[in-house]
Amino acid sequence: MAKVFIHATVTLDGFMADPQGGVDWMFGFPSDPRDEKVVEEVCQKIGAVVGGANKTQTIEDGETPYGGMLKVPVFLMTHSAHEPIQRGDVTYAFVVDDIMQAVESAKHAAGDQWVSLLGGSISRQCLERGLVDEIQLDVVPLLLGEGIPLFAGLRKRIRLERLETSAFASETHLRYRVLS
Repeated sequence: MAKVFIHATVTLDGFMADPQGGVDWMFGFPSDPRDEKVVEEVCQKIGAVVGGANKTQTIEDGETPYGGMLKVPVFLMTHSAHEPIQRGDVTYAFVVDDIMQAVESAKHAAGDQWVSLLGGSISRQCLERGLVDEIQLDVVPLLLGEGIPLFAGLRKRIRLERLETSAFASETHLRYRVLS
């Protein structure tokens, strides 16, 4: 069955976006082919994605998970029903207020591949319900000072086991198994 994991690029102070939701700070750091290989290997394992829908429940340019690199089913959490949207090779299915259903549907779609959880709220909900197997963070050397945090608001303690750590040009890649 599919492994469920949180995959995010964050700043050293734990933000996944600036206060307005922007992520332009992610780019422009020195790169090494080994950094790119780490991210590429993670992306090759992904068979489905669970994330949050935007307020208009549309899929705008630039909103595609992983910049459109992945051609896998995407399950978006929402508060009202919406028909699936087909955008190129990707189907966006909307799941109303049931994170467990979204994750189960994504696991079914992913088969033996992994389900990537995107966004702070989705990640926290899944951690609190014991749905997450691993966490993969790509940490960039930047302190934003303020923004949208990945884990703030988590209502329970989660123990982790470090599986892998690597650092090359500027990013530090951290991979953990969720224990409890």
